[in-house]
Amino acid sequence: MNEYVKALCGQIAEEYRIDPKYYRSDAVKRGLRNADGSGVMAGVTRIGSVQGYFMRDSEKIPVKGDLFYRGIRLDEITEHHDSNGTFGFEEVAYLLLFGRLPDSATFAEFERILAAARTLPAGFFEDMILKAPSRNVMNKLERSVLALYSYDPDPDSTDIVNVMRQSIELIARFPTIVAHAYAVKRHVFGLDSLYIHNPNPKLSVAEDFLRMLRKDKSFDAEEAKLLDLMLILHAEHGGGNNSTFTCRTLSSSGTDTYSAIAAAVGSLKGPLHGGANAKVCEMMDWIAKEAPDGSDAQVRAALAKILDREGNDRSGKIYGLGHAIYTISDPRAEAIKRYGRKLAAEKGMEKEFALIESVERIGVPMVMERTGRELPMCANVDLYSGLVYKALSIPGDLFTPLFAIARVAGWCAHRMEELLTGGRIIRPAYRSSMKERPYIPIEDRG
Repeated sequence: MNEYVKALCGQIAEEYRIDPKYYRSDAVKRGLRNADGSGVMAGVTRIGSVQGYFMRDSEKIPVKGDLFYRGIRLDEITEHHDSNGTFGFEEVAYLLLFGRLPDSATFAEFERILAAARTLPAGFFEDMILKAPSRNVMNKLERSVLALYSYDPDPDSTDIVNVMRQSIELIARFPTIVAHAYAVKRHVFGLDSLYIHNPNPKLSVAEDFLRMLRKDKSFDAEEAKLLDLMLILHAEHGGGNNSTFTCRTLSSSGTDTYSAIAAAVGSLKGPLHGGANAKVCEMMDWIAKEAPDGSDAQVRAALAKILDREGNDRSGKIYGLGHAIYTISDPRAEAIKRYGRKLAAEKGMEKEFALIESVERIGVPMVMERTGRELPMCANVDLYSGLVYKALSIPGDLFTPLFAIARVAGWCAHRMEELLTGGRIIRPAYRSSMKERPYIPIEDRG
């Protein structure tokens, strides 16, 4: 079959080719981006706000990056939980879903319900995860989300109470699905022993994930708090990122929760979105071989090879640098750098951390020069997140699934906002570049 398809595809590039002139029109917003790189305004949200510049007289003015969850600055949330030694992801999930911070009694009940929902439906693990293993955990997560539809007594209702119930269950079950899917992957494709630890409702999400992931269930408080920080940082990022917009697009059609969230998982799997953190780690491994002593000259030479499409994956991309909105700084990357420096010292990973800093320091001006970019450019959250996960002994296969474990809270909030306020199916237009041609009977075709 492969040879047959290969033969048929011989001329397919020409059939799909679109003359670049069609994209030069102001009417065509390729990638839903304006000519200045800003996103096309497609909606309004009260869930998250991403700020990296402001407009003055049609000109972008760079500012220090800020990220707000329901109007609260992200830094305030992370600093509070860090100084108090508490876990914050569950509180962030409540904030995103309900739009406000809970009082103590309300939050205690929410935590209880969320923890109780971590257990998968009877037979789900055996039938949906163990019997159909996948080499890619994101693929298994997406399929599992769709499969949960069959276990829901009321899967199609878009009544907001029903959708909220589904949202809480999904947020609770994502860590369990990911931990179990990875265990099965290692067992089937890595020939490792199979160990499955059921969730413990007495632990936080971060603690319980580390417990389910590790053979001996061991973890310490500092590890769990660091993972909790990562979950907080990844929980929400406005309505315009690819996976959230995907979720809102499907939600606007009136489809069920499981279809909308599964589509968001599929979007996040892409290497230009959530999969970028794993691509950063692959890139850093390649750079480490090219620059064994970490000198500026060696790092610069390695980055030049990448930009010339001669190094790493030959994509021409330095993963982890640049962002669609942030200019001077990405607040998530800044937070990870602060904690990452201390963590690297504790774990004996100073050399790896220094190399990442060198890639940021040397790579940013190189990219700006190559692209002719005038606005400031910064490292994004993906550049440093992989180092934190490696320090926590979390395998690369789980970098993007951990992103999904956090971001599902934001997806669910945006789904409900779309259902409650959207009112119209999202349907952009595509300009046709076809030329009319006649139908030729098969006996007359060459």
